[in-house]
Amino acid sequence: MRRTRILTAALALAAGLLAGTPPALAADSAKPALAADTYSWKNARIDGGGFVPGIVFNRSEKNLAYARTDIGGAYRWQQSSKTWTPLLDSVGWNDWGHTGVASIATDSVNPDRVYAAVGTYTNSWDPGNGAILRSSDRGASWARTDLPFKLGGNMPGRGMGERLAIDPHRNSVLYLGAPSGKGLWRSTDSGVTWSQVTNFPNVGTYVQDPSDTSGYASDNQGIVWVTFDERTGGSGSATQTIYVGVADKDNAVYRSTDGGASWSRLAGQPTGYLAHKGVLDTANGYLYLAYSDKGGPYDGGKGRLMRYATATGTWTDISPVAEADTYYGFSGLTVDRQHPGTLMATAYSSWWPDTQIFRSTDSGATWTRAWDYTSYPNRSNRYTMDVSSSPWLTWGANPSPPEQAPKLGWMTEALEIDPFDSDRMMYGTGATVYGTENLTNWDSGSQFTIKPMVQGLEETAVTDLAAPPSGGAQLFSALGDIGGFRHTDLTKVPAMMYTQPNFTTTTSLDFAETNPNTVVRVGDLDSGPHIAFSTDNGANWFGGTDPSGVSGGGTVAAASDGSRFVWSPAGTGVQYTTGFGSSWAASSGIPAGAIVESDRVDPKTFYGFKSGKFYVSTDGGASFTASAATGLPSGDSVRFKALPGGKGDVWLAGGASDGAYGLWHSTNGGTSFTKLAGVEQADTIGFGKAATGSSYQTLYTSAKIGGVRGIFRSTDQGSTWTRINDDAHQWGWTGGAITGDPRVYGRVYVSTNGRGVIYGDSSDTGGGGGGGTDPTPTGACAVTYKITNQWSGGFQADVQLSNTGSKAWSGWSLGWSFPNGQKIGQLWNAEHTQSGAAVTAKNVNWNGNVAAGASVSFGFTGTWSGTNTRPTAFKLGDQTCTVS
Repeated sequence: MRRTRILTAALALAAGLLAGTPPALAADSAKPALAADTYSWKNARIDGGGFVPGIVFNRSEKNLAYARTDIGGAYRWQQSSKTWTPLLDSVGWNDWGHTGVASIATDSVNPDRVYAAVGTYTNSWDPGNGAILRSSDRGASWARTDLPFKLGGNMPGRGMGERLAIDPHRNSVLYLGAPSGKGLWRSTDSGVTWSQVTNFPNVGTYVQDPSDTSGYASDNQGIVWVTFDERTGGSGSATQTIYVGVADKDNAVYRSTDGGASWSRLAGQPTGYLAHKGVLDTANGYLYLAYSDKGGPYDGGKGRLMRYATATGTWTDISPVAEADTYYGFSGLTVDRQHPGTLMATAYSSWWPDTQIFRSTDSGATWTRAWDYTSYPNRSNRYTMDVSSSPWLTWGANPSPPEQAPKLGWMTEALEIDPFDSDRMMYGTGATVYGTENLTNWDSGSQFTIKPMVQGLEETAVTDLAAPPSGGAQLFSALGDIGGFRHTDLTKVPAMMYTQPNFTTTTSLDFAETNPNTVVRVGDLDSGPHIAFSTDNGANWFGGTDPSGVSGGGTVAAASDGSRFVWSPAGTGVQYTTGFGSSWAASSGIPAGAIVESDRVDPKTFYGFKSGKFYVSTDGGASFTASAATGLPSGDSVRFKALPGGKGDVWLAGGASDGAYGLWHSTNGGTSFTKLAGVEQADTIGFGKAATGSSYQTLYTSAKIGGVRGIFRSTDQGSTWTRINDDAHQWGWTGGAITGDPRVYGRVYVSTNGRGVIYGDSSDTGGGGGGGTDPTPTGACAVTYKITNQWSGGFQADVQLSNTGSKAWSGWSLGWSFPNGQKIGQLWNAEHTQSGAAVTAKNVNWNGNVAAGASVSFGFTGTWSGTNTRPTAFKLGDQTCTVS
């Protein structure tokens, strides 16, 4: 199994291999009157696929739980469906680093409140500082406080924690442990403002690798957790005793007994280890600590579990195995709040043969294990595993004992027993969230069942996408760390990732345009071939033969008829082959590292790009000639594709903010390119089914157009653009890949760096772009205003506007006033303005025409306080509407 999850993706992203580091951009200008469309957005289901370093249950409300990921945002558990709801899809392009969640905290005094400490890297890879996001509606919407330092949701040590904690009695008080020597921080106004706790004595000393010049492994891991002793405070009164974990092997735990006014090193503590977790059992007065000699999440050679008696100051080593017998560190740590004295811990860095989970029902005096050896190499498991909902978790492996498939896990730093249900436990791994609902079978001697509890949580980094025009596959994806999938049904988890070979990361893939049964993919692998082929539309694969010197996947292109391939691998120059890569020859005239693509009509025409130069081959990739085209981006942060069905029709997107940046089009095979006016920046380009009445395929791009960053569609070759996402659906960085669906008009597949494959379907079934209409409504009208959901401080409402007159409307503008000062946050299916209590909602381009007797609907989320009375009067222009 893999230990490359996310670290590989992070390094590749930083180096521009996955998708190019997103440039630091100025704030977007005011939004223009672009065309708009309403899309429904979903994930192509994979279920998991990445590291989940934190799971947090609310201590006062049953079934309220959150999960944090290192690059893919945060999620809230939905008990009714047993799924996770994403909470940070609103993070935009400029703030892409805020999809990395360093810590999350749920408020047990006011369960509607949740906080997230966000920021992906503390070194130069992330150009922005970290932030505290705060929500009063369980993550449905967020306010933000920027911090004067960076946070590292994807840095070493990210499985320790939680760094962010809320005082269980005075919930306006929060603490945050910072990395990079920035110390301990405190807020006394519910996270709005923060100040450093200047008298805290230790900012941390531990770094993973002091020699790392990138700043990634050489960063000081800092303050890693905060734990309150809730016995030392009362309702509304600040908790007096607070424990803080520090990344310092000699001084790992500090305590305050006066509400943070003063701090001291906890006397008698062990040395030589980092305290990954500190969990307090208030019923018995024990602070339990999980120690490792490394920061994780990959490493760890020795570990200890310790118990500290808070009343006497006595330390007890409660480790389940002797120190000499550990080859791993401890990290995951949890207490059963329903049965004090019951605790569990994980050997997070036990990679082989499997992770281990330990359980004690007597405060650590004795332990049992999730699995034991009977006679080596045979194992006896206290559990059974059912991965039928995510069958790819076996990796298609058939290992020899003592390994098993699927594994119990790896990188198991998050472990939590539900505080309201002793039978439910969840834990995070490097690939999924596992859990059980009959945990106490462990104690009775019968087996408990472990299943993935991950549906809705999608955490893959996407490097490439391809949607063939025919065949059983709807979509091919290239992914970091788990290779990628062939989706035949977007709503179902595929049975297996690509195998034979199974790349750790697939870097590029392609299919033959006129023969989509022929598919090729390339990727990274520790040993074995770096290229694979399929002749049955991706259902089965076989490895090719590498040319000499290949060290990584690079990019690959298939001839339009599948007769030949051009490959630009890492480690050597561009190569070409006829057939399926049993032998390769070096291409001439094109530099190593070039991006390669194929013409989608002529099987002997291939294209390349490197450092501002476009290259063309007309002899099947044997030789390339540099085009005379000028004005293209000078760097290599470029994506380009040739149009299906159009020989020599090439579109190129890319660039950087300090040079050429945008979208270019060539109709002569790259001899010359024309830059599209109005497209200020573009990072991807893809094609989908043409709109009704159009002979040219629909264009899709992740771009900045008219001052707005978003996902855009054009049905008229880029003359006009429709923004098809909205501010609630941005997914951070979307610059890796995009493609439309050649079989379904309006469907688009969007890559993300940590939120998996997003696909959108349009409410506009026929197509067409263009701007909005001028609202000129006349005639009678009726309005239905319905509050569909309400919570403390927030609500959601739907509005239906009906044309009860005898004439059609060519546009509409509906006005009303809120009676209680309600404020609209986000509104969909219309445009709106609000001044004080007065609101005006106007049509967008696709719903302006409303026939007599027909209706149009829109919805919004908003805030309220005191009462939330419905508006009683609505006007369509000057016409008063009937209200129901």
